[in-house]
Amino acid sequence: MIPMFRSASFAAVFAAQPKVLKNITAKRLHSTYDVAVVGAGIVGLATARELILRHPTLSFVLLEKEKELSLHQSGHNSGVIHSGIYYTPGSLKARLCVRGATLAYEYCEKKGVPYKRCGKLIVAVDQEEIPRLKALYERGLQNQVRDLSIVDAKGIREREPYCKGVMALDSPYTGIVDWRLVALTYGKDFQEAGGTVVTEYEVNDITMAKESPAGSTEGMKYPISIRDKKGNEVRCRYVLTCGGLYSDRLSQISGCSSEPRIVPFRGDYLVLKPEKHYLVKGNIYPVPDPRFPFLGVHFTPRMDGGVWLGPNAVLAFKREGYKVYDFNLRDFADALSYRGLQRLVMKNVTYGLGEMYRGIFIRAQVKILQKYIPELSLSDVLRGPAGVRAQALDRAGNLVDDFVFDGGVGDVGSRVLHVRNAPSPAATSSLAIAEMVADEVESRFSL
Repeated sequence: MIPMFRSASFAAVFAAQPKVLKNITAKRLHSTYDVAVVGAGIVGLATARELILRHPTLSFVLLEKEKELSLHQSGHNSGVIHSGIYYTPGSLKARLCVRGATLAYEYCEKKGVPYKRCGKLIVAVDQEEIPRLKALYERGLQNQVRDLSIVDAKGIREREPYCKGVMALDSPYTGIVDWRLVALTYGKDFQEAGGTVVTEYEVNDITMAKESPAGSTEGMKYPISIRDKKGNEVRCRYVLTCGGLYSDRLSQISGCSSEPRIVPFRGDYLVLKPEKHYLVKGNIYPVPDPRFPFLGVHFTPRMDGGVWLGPNAVLAFKREGYKVYDFNLRDFADALSYRGLQRLVMKNVTYGLGEMYRGIFIRAQVKILQKYIPELSLSDVLRGPAGVRAQALDRAGNLVDDFVFDGGVGDVGSRVLHVRNAPSPAATSSLAIAEMVADEVESRFSL
């Protein structure tokens, strides 16, 4: 039986978390703001920071349903700073990733956030993969990814002595960082600029207010009412939501379409035992297979010195379900009843069954990993952590691979902007995404 990996203490991360307002008084909850940002994941935090730095005279509040910031996708990811190789040349996703990586490195330097530019090899293990690898190289060049090169088997061994392959794409600009620590630092910037952070505030309703706040002499200057499940209220002029795994449900509050739908996919990682960390120096990735919707398993070093292997990609039975048996009836029913997921499954039956099999039987996952590092054995790995990806799907069963903004209908819709989809690699691109979203907010709301 494979033992479970126990993660190291996150005390250092928690120590860096900005002070949050937990024991909010009734007066505070009924306060008024120019702009409310809903969702304190990395995109919400980065955008709130960008907006308050651009508009220091306006008042901002950040509303988060959890007790702490950045607990979900932003705190459950591989920690890679991507360089922008994979994406269609000229696409928004490609431009944001390339710019985002540059901004991320600059930000970490400025703020003293630790990172490592350890590089990445995308490895072809047989001759059939070489044409796809070379096409990927050309794509990376078109995207202006820094310092890309093609290396042969000898070059692979020079960079990764235990890695086996016939050819690889070398991306030395790829790095690693603790993205949750980065996100918390964004939150600290936001608060130091005068922003208010409210936790344990799960937004349940966004409506036009029918009267001015009690005791207010400003009339209907703040016409939007945001209520949580406890009945508390925040009033504001404009709302931006960055809901991640709940972005579709937040959007529907203001009358938006139910599509694209968010379908949660869980990725389970393995971890290398400490005595085997020497096997991996940098990121080692497979050549993507265009027949399948996800990248495939890879080797990822971590800032704490560990090494993660994986992940697979299986349907999560709960939107924030990080364990195999986590289950939520509404989330499960929403996913299975959605025509888009049904069509995706039908197009990828064999792939999906394989992902499920490898998630249950670790030996099968290790067998794939051994193609890249033959010395790896079953006894070298432990079951590790998991993350849940908010995958937007359209009704035809296509992965929505670009950004989706929405507002809604009526008076509420004219004052709300929903970020319905911020596709991977949103963490790498977060500062560039924040610039784009802030531009959209300024344009829509004439800030």
